[in-house]
Amino acid sequence: MKKVAARVFSTFIACMKKNSVVKVDPEIMSGTPCFAGTRVPVRILVDYIEGGETLDEFLEQYPTISREQAVAFLEESSALLEKSLQPV
Repeated sequence: MKKVAARVFSTFIACMKKNSVVKVDPEIMSGTPCFAGTRVPVRILVDYIEGGETLDEFLEQYPTISREQAVAFLEESSALLEKSLQPV
């Protein structure tokens, strides 16, 4: 599962320019992909989900992230996963 999540995450990073939910800026967290308008790396949400935590638990710990941002990130990640698993 972690290998799949890592592959989706790296593919998602490659698509960042199309997505306003996530921002990559060398001036913010040394270019680590973060939720737009925050300094919260998107990887933290992935780690929460991998660790068996819920979205609500993540949102409680990171109140600067809106539910809409988190859901949009998860939906985009899911779409990229489905696309990456399709036969060529």
